[in-house]
Amino acid sequence: MTARTSHPSLLSWALSGALILLTGILVPLRAQVPEAPHGVPVLSGDGWERADPASSGFDAQRLRSVLAAMMDGGTNMHGVVIERHGRLVAEAYRRGADKSVYSLFAFNRDFGPSVLHDTRSVGKSVVSLLVGIARQEGGLGDLSTPAIDLFPEFGDLATPQRRAIKLTDLLTMSSGLDWHEGGRGRDDEHRLFWKASPSRYVFSRPIANPPGQTWVYNSGGVAVLADVLLRTTHTPLKDFARRALFEPLGILDWEWTSDLHGRPMAFTGLRMRPRDLAKLGRLVLNRGRWQGRQIVPADWIVASLQPRIDTGIPGFQYGYLWWLGPLDWHGRKLHWVAAFGNGGQRIFLVPELDLTVVTTAGAYGDPKIGPRLLAFLKDVVSTLVE
Repeated sequence: MTARTSHPSLLSWALSGALILLTGILVPLRAQVPEAPHGVPVLSGDGWERADPASSGFDAQRLRSVLAAMMDGGTNMHGVVIERHGRLVAEAYRRGADKSVYSLFAFNRDFGPSVLHDTRSVGKSVVSLLVGIARQEGGLGDLSTPAIDLFPEFGDLATPQRRAIKLTDLLTMSSGLDWHEGGRGRDDEHRLFWKASPSRYVFSRPIANPPGQTWVYNSGGVAVLADVLLRTTHTPLKDFARRALFEPLGILDWEWTSDLHGRPMAFTGLRMRPRDLAKLGRLVLNRGRWQGRQIVPADWIVASLQPRIDTGIPGFQYGYLWWLGPLDWHGRKLHWVAAFGNGGQRIFLVPELDLTVVTTAGAYGDPKIGPRLLAFLKDVVSTLVE
């Protein structure tokens, strides 16, 4: 299989864009491969091996109970993949209501190991990995570079205040730009879909805070970083991701949904299989290595997972487009790292336990899903006995 594109031409958007938004037909229907018994990972020749939960350090019966409670409960869960020490330990899917990004209506569909799922903002953490690869390849320079200096055509916007915004500020969502995303009122993220130049729109926002001091969730900064990758690698984002990250991981079936102008929406449009999201988790846990090959520089992984700014949300800090938080395991203080996506898309990592927990769900816009998934992670961790 090959990477699939999902963006229509400008003419198609002019003729059918409204219909797409109303019906959600951007969600392709895919057949599900046969599943193993509930909770048992499927062997599909995609590079994964599986291991028995007990041999991987879990209380197997408790883990099955935790997984069943999550998948059979009232949360609109679509899939869970758990891996430890590089082997799949548990995997489960179910039918549920889903909708593609920017569509208005949800439709029931079957999910399984071969079905792509919207990852929403999980793609932001993937952009972080791509930035690390680009720096190693020499296309991207020092992170202290003023971001707007990479856009010479924006000379009219290059005020001293905006030139104070460094690439590192975009990676930590602390650019200081006035930005509103989610909730009521103006939503700057949605405007990125329509703008001829998302980067210009981002830089045109007023300065609200000194750069590097205040965390504000900002998808626009990721759109700028994707533009920076294009300019410095001289390679379209999807082609760079395919060559430098996905193909080395054996990830061949994926999509990056595009905006009105045919550009991949780096901040929200990535679609992947949950077990391939687990590969990204294993890659990070192995400090950028997959099956003996160094794909992402180890020092970039270490730098990305450092807590660099407090989010103002109790218990949540932020690295380079990765979330971080505390975790207790039998009285021992640990920490988790995660890629978050709206609706219940997660790649949870617990480095001290060498553990990845991936979830996909259809609870878009539901504020209860975040605490529920964090509780699920803690429940899974509690079943580890060694």
